[in-house]
Amino acid sequence: MNEVDIKELNERIRQQSAFVDLLNMEMGKVIIGQRHLVDSLLIGLLSGGHILLEGVPGLAKTLAITTLSQAVDAHFSRIQFTPDLLPADLIGTLIYSQKSEEFTVKKGPVFANFVLADEINRSPAKVQSALLEAMQERQVTIGDTTYPLPRPFLVLATQNPLEQEGTYPLPEAQVDRFMLKVCITYPKREEEKQIIRQNMQGTFPRATKVISPEDILKAREVVNEVYMDEKIERYIVDIIFATRTPEEYQLDNIRSLISYGGSPRASISLAKASKAYAFIKRRGYVIPEDVRAVAHDVLRHRIGLTYEAEAENISSEDLITEILNRVDVP
Repeated sequence: MNEVDIKELNERIRQQSAFVDLLNMEMGKVIIGQRHLVDSLLIGLLSGGHILLEGVPGLAKTLAITTLSQAVDAHFSRIQFTPDLLPADLIGTLIYSQKSEEFTVKKGPVFANFVLADEINRSPAKVQSALLEAMQERQVTIGDTTYPLPRPFLVLATQNPLEQEGTYPLPEAQVDRFMLKVCITYPKREEEKQIIRQNMQGTFPRATKVISPEDILKAREVVNEVYMDEKIERYIVDIIFATRTPEEYQLDNIRSLISYGGSPRASISLAKASKAYAFIKRRGYVIPEDVRAVAHDVLRHRIGLTYEAEAENISSEDLITEILNRVDVP
């Protein structure tokens, strides 16, 4: 791609991504701090990837998702996952009508643009897998008929890392369907003061609509056009391969700590998330910093740790940092 093209593309993406600032502003009215959470939601929205949010209760996970759906003017539904939930409660079911003497379809809460799966690990495997068909195929089968889900369709699942009792941990194959796993931390001191003040005054601002679901679908097409050089592609492949065969990248010290590395889905997600991140930063091309910025969220749930790593209290975060420090940056 020649320089003129890049300039032109850069300018076009700068214009097309103007709504990102508006979305940030609307989110900022309601959510204090949590910049990383807001950026991650935008990446998911712009690249069509589902997000798994992990953090202790009360960190505005649900609030952030509700606010985003208000700003995008999209249909939002929240499903509280509990041990007695059934797949039909999620996707819908056939109901027999005595009046017309036939079955009618009652669609479930999964038929929405934004689906918040609250505490996804509280439900048994059959409910989790019903949601996964919707996530992967973007469609739902009720009876003999298959119904497409609305577009854009985004699943934002939350899980609480504190309690293990009465939970059904997501199997690795299911966790892999989430493009990003975002770990949310506590707010800073100043932010916490602001949160208290806002709650004491009882003034809860609401986000106003700044963009429509159709605009999001158009923006996704533009995100796909963000230029990614072959050097960046090679860099992404190197990072993923370093999780599979660390010894080839002089990372012999972590060989015994990884039980399995990232799948091709990890490479695809890393490329898509990097493009979306470049778009959010109002740039028409991907730089290595974009890849590094999203690498932890894309990879933290895709690297299997051995017992040795767990015994030494080494997390997948540590391994990703080690890999990013060692793999040559183009």
